[in-house]
Amino acid sequence: MALPLLAYREKHILSAQQLRKLSEHKYSCFSASLLDPLLQPWWNWLVAQTPLWLAPNLITIVGLILNVVTTLILICYSPNGVEAPPRWTCVLCALGLFIYQSLDSIDGKQARRTNTSSPLGELFDHGCDSISTVFVALSACISCQLGHYPNWLFFQCFCAIALFYCAHWQTYVSGTMRFGRIDVTEAQFSIIAIHLVSAVLGPEIWLSKIPIVGLSWNYTILIFITFGYTLNIINFLKMFTEGGSGKNGSSVAGTSVLSPSIPLTLVVLPALMIAQKSPQNIFTEHASVYILAFGMVAAKVTNKLVIAHMTKSEMEYLDWSLLGPSLLFLNQYFNCIVPEIWLLWFTLIWGTQDLLRYCSQVCLEICQHLRIDLFRIPYAPKGLAPHPATASVSSQSNIGSSADKNGGTAHRKSKSKPH
Repeated sequence: MALPLLAYREKHILSAQQLRKLSEHKYSCFSASLLDPLLQPWWNWLVAQTPLWLAPNLITIVGLILNVVTTLILICYSPNGVEAPPRWTCVLCALGLFIYQSLDSIDGKQARRTNTSSPLGELFDHGCDSISTVFVALSACISCQLGHYPNWLFFQCFCAIALFYCAHWQTYVSGTMRFGRIDVTEAQFSIIAIHLVSAVLGPEIWLSKIPIVGLSWNYTILIFITFGYTLNIINFLKMFTEGGSGKNGSSVAGTSVLSPSIPLTLVVLPALMIAQKSPQNIFTEHASVYILAFGMVAAKVTNKLVIAHMTKSEMEYLDWSLLGPSLLFLNQYFNCIVPEIWLLWFTLIWGTQDLLRYCSQVCLEICQHLRIDLFRIPYAPKGLAPHPATASVSSQSNIGSSADKNGGTAHRKSKSKPH
């Protein structure tokens, strides 16, 4: 393991040109969400109660931690989505997701209130969302007992992960993040509803049969979720007919519009092959660990795609986070000379630490470049002008985020009205 650790230790992840492009980045977003306008009064009231000293990125990370912790509690009671978790764990997940969704929607508003907008906020928000997507999708599947149908469990979780990546793929190509009528906010509140039904009626309700139809209730959920996925895929595919915003229909970085497909394929395809060919039924027996392990790898490549978009640079295809999946694949090729569960836990631990180290280093480099703090709002003494670097960063307040819900995370702008 020493070799990968040494190879990872680069002096700088972002080049000087990438940092310069990042400073020039302007957020562009279009939203047709059905729920966002209805939730604006709640978000506006909530941000008005938020202390001015509270940094926007701190709001985002607190929401993420709550979401992750409540999901981990649910996983402890039903690691494979087969055992019925206690009802109170479903209540916790619903509450954790609601808090995360609300905090994720006011951080951009808080950034504008405190005049602390910068490109770092958009990147930080997307990074948190890439992790949250994995936990939210898994919690929904456990809550409605999809572990009884392993193939459907795999499909739903990896579709959610892939579609989040595709949303940023589309942004990398067109330069504008687009939200449809049924998108992030609608999906989050649908999952909250699933948790609440499980809490009130018990998770077992999803296995009961619908009169006359004869299908279980969780199949109904599958149909609606798959319908939502289909709408998003259709909107995503329109990108290829419209072409990119770069020269000759290329991406913002001047690369092929198909280039981001390679990192996604290197995550999803091995995940499918390893799960289907495992002699030890590694996915069926350890579904949560499996999804979290590959989810952390997907989060890493998604973050690299976001950085490529914001810095208008070419995306790197290979990554050290793929070490774990590669070892799982090679182990199967050599007839599993090492127990698969050992390598699966290695994949999870390696991928998590690699993601956290990468994100920490990127945030540190951006903070140093923009001369700002990640979790603290710098205030100039009364009677003195703001620090030149802070003033420069604040002038870039046309920054937003994917989960901004007309608000955005620290240092972002509203979808509906630029600041």
